[in-house]
Amino acid sequence: MNALVLRENSLAVEDIPSPECPTGWTRLHVLCAALNHRDQYIREGKYARIQLPAVLGSDVCAHVPRDARNDIAVPRSPRNDIAPSSFSGERVVVDPSFGWGADPRAQGKDFHILGMPTQGGFAEELCVPDENIHPAPSHLTDEECAALPLAGVTAYRALMRQGACTAHDVVVITGIGGGVATMAASFALALGCKVIVTSRSHEKIDRVLERITSPNITGVVTDAEGAWVSTLKKHAPTLVVDSIGGDMVNGYMDALVPGGRIAMYGTSKGEAPSFNLHRLYWKQITLIGSTMGTSQDFADMLHFVNTHKIAPIIDRVYTLEEGADAFDRMKNAEQIGKIIIRIDGRLTKDEGR
Repeated sequence: MNALVLRENSLAVEDIPSPECPTGWTRLHVLCAALNHRDQYIREGKYARIQLPAVLGSDVCAHVPRDARNDIAVPRSPRNDIAPSSFSGERVVVDPSFGWGADPRAQGKDFHILGMPTQGGFAEELCVPDENIHPAPSHLTDEECAALPLAGVTAYRALMRQGACTAHDVVVITGIGGGVATMAASFALALGCKVIVTSRSHEKIDRVLERITSPNITGVVTDAEGAWVSTLKKHAPTLVVDSIGGDMVNGYMDALVPGGRIAMYGTSKGEAPSFNLHRLYWKQITLIGSTMGTSQDFADMLHFVNTHKIAPIIDRVYTLEEGADAFDRMKNAEQIGKIIIRIDGRLTKDEGR
C-alpha cells in the first residue's frame, strides 16, 4: 500500500506492506487524514519517544470494506443515541486516544495517540481497535470528518470537562487559527457563550471571523506591549481555553474575573516565567490541564457535533504525494483550521456510507 513515511532524513510516499490486524481490530480504507502539530513536532524531533520509520496521522475518516468483520458495535454511551450496528461498507471516524485507562480524570501509563508508535492515517489502509470506531457524522464531508477527531475531543474535554463551561460563560480561546482552537470556539458558540478569540495576527482573526459568523464572537490581538490584557478585562472573561502558556498566563489571570478558570491543553510558548502565585490564590482562579480525552469524551463530542450540526474549518486539502508540502504549511503556521491529506480520491462521501 502507499503511505507517507517519515524517516530520519526524509518524508515521502513509499510502497509498504499492508498492516496485519490483531484480534479485536478492524482494517479500514482511509479516505482522508488531517495534520496536527503533533505530526510536525515528531518530524522536527521535538516529541518524546520517537520511533522511526513512522507513518503519522492521528485524525482519520475511513471506509469499512464490505469484507471486513461485521460485528463492530458502536461504543455504548449515555450520550450516544446511535444504536449498535454493523459498520461494514460504511464511513467512520476513529477515536485517536488509545489505552486511556480506568481513571477518567487522567490518562494511564499505557496511553498513546494514533500515529507513532501505532501506524497512523497517512496510508491507504489502517488497523484500529473496534472500540475506537464510530459512525461518521452524516452532515460532514470526508475532509470535515477527518478534521474532527483529535481537535474535536481535545477541544471538547478542555472546554466542557476540565473547563466546566456553561452557556453563562464568557470564554477566551487563545491561538485562534489552529484546529483545536477553532473547534473550541465553535463548541462554545453552540453552547450559547460569548467568545473572544486571540492571536498575534490581525489577519488570522479576520479570516476566522469570516468563517465563524456569530454576533457572540469577537477578536483581540495579543500585542507585544500587553495592551491586550486591558482589552480582555473589559469583556469580564470567566474561562480561558489556552494552548499558548509562557508569559501569557499572568495576563490571563489578570484579565479573568475572580473565580475564573484556565483550561490549558498546550504550551507553545513554553514555561511561564515569574508565575504570579499571588494572583492565582487571591482571585481564587482554577488552573487545570487537559490532554486529549476519554472514550466517553469522544462519544459525547460526536453527539454534540451531530446535535448542533457543527462543521470543522478546513484550511487546505493536499494529495498524499503532496504530504511534505502539507507539513511545511503547518510548520509555517499559515493555516486557518485543519490541513487535510486526501488518501483515497475514488470514494465519495455517499459511496463511503
